[in-house]
Amino acid sequence: MRKRLYKYVDATAWGQKGLSPFNLAICILIVVSVFLAVIETERPIRDAYPALFVLSEKLFFVLFFVEYCLRVYVAPENPKFSGAFGRLRYIKSGWAIFDLLALISFIAPFVSNSLAFYIRLTRIIRILRVSRLGRFTQAWNLLWAATARRKFELLMSATIAFILLLISSAFLYLFEADLQPKDFGSIPRALWWSVATLTTVGYGDVTPITAAGKFFASLTAISGIGIVAMPTGILAAAFSDAFQARQGVDQNKE
Repeated sequence: MRKRLYKYVDATAWGQKGLSPFNLAICILIVVSVFLAVIETERPIRDAYPALFVLSEKLFFVLFFVEYCLRVYVAPENPKFSGAFGRLRYIKSGWAIFDLLALISFIAPFVSNSLAFYIRLTRIIRILRVSRLGRFTQAWNLLWAATARRKFELLMSATIAFILLLISSAFLYLFEADLQPKDFGSIPRALWWSVATLTTVGYGDVTPITAAGKFFASLTAISGIGIVAMPTGILAAAFSDAFQARQGVDQNKE
């Protein structure tokens, strides 16, 4: 019985494509529980249907508690948690701690409502726990490999962006500090404006007044297009290379 449950409960034991029915149901429950946690922050909805949220929290607690117990029960079937104290080692593992946090999130409202909301959001991380295999995991592995291979280029682009921000902020402070001390009265304040401009978000209610300030602000805005696009291009090229290499490996296996 335990071995059969292990096949359905542990994602690593499911030999077929996709998720097992058990883990697929857990993913759906996680998405629904997070959705309700987000909707609950809308006060009119929460006040209109208080019983719905209370009942759903109790129901999700029971379901996730049963799931947690099942995972602890079948843990010794996994070679990593076999032998004496196998279940204890499982309970102390990273994914099991996330499972436990999901349960704590149902108790957290008795301590702090804001704390409860943030802990509830950790439930979404559990989707990675039950769907970390197959194509989903391959995509994450490819993205990680692509980032690792281009870490030098990414570091250089980040360094260039920081230098540009610092130079822009220094000149904005130099030319605008006396006229707008509240917004450009220090380099850190000017740095905030430069960050907002460099990332193309914009900081419309604060703009330079002097001609020199506008000139350096213009350089920041124009340069921001290239600086922000640089890491995107690096990652896109690296991901494409990693994906093609992965396809070559799969074809060789076939």
